[in-house]
Amino acid sequence: MAHGEKRKFIRLDSLHLLDYIVLDRERSKGRYSMGRTLDVSVNGIKMETVYPLSTDNTLEITVGIEEDLVDMEGRITYCQKEGDRFVSGIEFIRMSPEGRRVFRRYTEAFKQQQKDLQDY
Repeated sequence: MAHGEKRKFIRLDSLHLLDYIVLDRERSKGRYSMGRTLDVSVNGIKMETVYPLSTDNTLEITVGIEEDLVDMEGRITYCQKEGDRFVSGIEFIRMSPEGRRVFRRYTEAFKQQQKDLQDY
C-alpha cells in the first residue's frame, strides 16, 4: 500500500490553499509563499498569510482545481494583522478567459465546501 499524497494538484478538500509570488512596482519578483483562502468571488479573494503584504505590490497567484492550474495577477487592496497571521483582500487584475472559467468552478466548489462545513 502506498503512503502519502501523490497528486500533482491541489485536491478539492484542500481548496483553501494557494501559492503566490510578490511583485514590486517594477514587477521584480520577491517572496514566494503559500496562503489560505478565506473567501472567494470571481473578482477577488480574501486570503490569510504568515507575512504582511503591502498595498504597493501585486501578487502572481496560482490556484489548482482538479487537473487545472490557474495563474492570475491581483492587486492587494488591504492587509491587516489578525492574531499571528495577516488577512489581505486581493482584487484580480489579470486572468485569461480560460482561467476565469476554471476559477469560476473553483469559486463554486469553495462556496459549496464552506456551506458543507457549516451544515456539518
